[in-house]
Amino acid sequence: MTRHTSDFLRERSSNMSLRSLAAANASSTRLSSFVNPSEFESKHVISDAEKAFVVGDFASRDGSLTLCDSCYRDLPEHCTNSFSREQVTPTSDRSSCISCNIMSSKPEAFTEPFCKFLRENPTVFHVVGHFKDKLTSLGYKELPARDDWSGKIEAGGKYFVTRNGTSIIAFTVGKAYKPGNGVAMIAGHIDAVTARLKPVSNKPTKAGYVQLGVAPYAGGLNETWWDRDLSIGGRVIVKDESGKTSSKLVKLDWPIARIPTLAPHFGIGIMGQNNKETEAVPIIGLDNSDVASPNVKPVEPLGSPGSFTAFQPPRLVQLIARELDIKDYSQIVNWELELFDLQPATVGGMDREFIFAGRIDDKLCSWAALQGLLASETNDDDGVIKLVSLFDDEEIGSLLRQGARGNFLPSVIERTVESLCGEGKTFGPGVIGQTYARSFLVSADVTHAVNPNFASKYLEGHTPRLNVGITLAADSNGHMTTDSVSTSILTRVCELSDCTPQFFQIRNDSRSGGTVGPMLSSAMGVKAADAGMAQLSMHSIRATCGSLDPGLGVKFFKGFLDRWEKVDAEWQ
Repeated sequence: MTRHTSDFLRERSSNMSLRSLAAANASSTRLSSFVNPSEFESKHVISDAEKAFVVGDFASRDGSLTLCDSCYRDLPEHCTNSFSREQVTPTSDRSSCISCNIMSSKPEAFTEPFCKFLRENPTVFHVVGHFKDKLTSLGYKELPARDDWSGKIEAGGKYFVTRNGTSIIAFTVGKAYKPGNGVAMIAGHIDAVTARLKPVSNKPTKAGYVQLGVAPYAGGLNETWWDRDLSIGGRVIVKDESGKTSSKLVKLDWPIARIPTLAPHFGIGIMGQNNKETEAVPIIGLDNSDVASPNVKPVEPLGSPGSFTAFQPPRLVQLIARELDIKDYSQIVNWELELFDLQPATVGGMDREFIFAGRIDDKLCSWAALQGLLASETNDDDGVIKLVSLFDDEEIGSLLRQGARGNFLPSVIERTVESLCGEGKTFGPGVIGQTYARSFLVSADVTHAVNPNFASKYLEGHTPRLNVGITLAADSNGHMTTDSVSTSILTRVCELSDCTPQFFQIRNDSRSGGTVGPMLSSAMGVKAADAGMAQLSMHSIRATCGSLDPGLGVKFFKGFLDRWEKVDAEWQ
């Protein structure tokens, strides 16, 4: 690791001081012409280096950071304070600068940030919390759904909205936006196949084992969940001493649950017809107290009779309370906890060309889409809204209010357009219809990479590969939104963004999956296409994608957001 030379550090300090002095002089001159100088002072122009700092998660990276002189000097003090000077390896070669590589969408720059994201955000609640933090750090403002948005949205602004703590929509308004202009939108999902704790998760001890009552979410508890190191995470509803109720996130950092297989010596084994209610029950501890004393009383539940905690495993309640620093168990009003595979995401293969991880479906496309929005360009002539919407409940049909079948996305778009309408444009069905007619939706969900062991199961010529690029997915029965127009539009985006498109369609003798695309495009009447990154082992507790695929996804989604307006103009 190369350390800074004293000359380099003195030069940076000198330049920082000069820039600070120049900025102070300039601001004192400019502010005199404003009625309310404090409003002007609150504006913060985010440099590409600061944007790359957030997008690339530089603050939490281990080891050295190779930065060119320009990027290092452009980082504000609150960024440089998050790492030591000894961590920075200066370079004059911009091609080796991690910040420059992030902003130019070099795929290899996104491998480690994606793996870190997977390791640290095992549940949908953690994912939304993570995205909120990133958006806020780059100047996005939260719009509470309960508030009046009148006068709170402006051209050039950046915003986000959440619903239920499990779905999130983030968007930027072009500086040249006018009501009736279109929306370049990407929609995906952030829920994943899992197993959730039942409302009454306490179970009688059986043969000395403490078991946990769980129910499958989507395809959870399938054969790939057996003999895995499982932990627990999610959100806990807590009422404090003052009576105020809030939601807190929790995740345990060690495996506490396991679903043991039956040895093949018994004649059934793991691949038999296992009953998910009786034979896929996780064990979370041991209690052999009955061996020493056959008349021992069961462990008393925690909490008063009828309280939530009285129906949960007492030792689990104690663990969750300890993690959240809760002394009074009655403060735990309720929780939504789920099991997750604790084995961390990692790169693999002879040349580290794979990522092996849990929850790739669909953290891959949703993470890449939001990263593409965060890294997208901001130009004075941008006339559209750039938007990413990430939903919960896709794996179970999207029928809940935080799902894509709800009114979340059209409601946010319509309230945004309403807020942006001024005296020159009256809000109503006309401007909303015009907005949707000028918009385009990318339904972003993972698709199936070709499996070499089952290549005959794939349609010839429709076999996506890892580490190649975005896959456009089609379905003759309307399970996907892709048609000839939308395919032409996205292949043009690929051409302008230096992306390589691939194509997938299921065989006639196989069953196609679905996405959020058809339900959203039909609800709003917008042009749409299904496009996502390919992966192996979909719906397994551990899946595989290419190590370049997160970055290739960022490159495509950023390219779509930045170039949709240009491509749309070619069709008019």
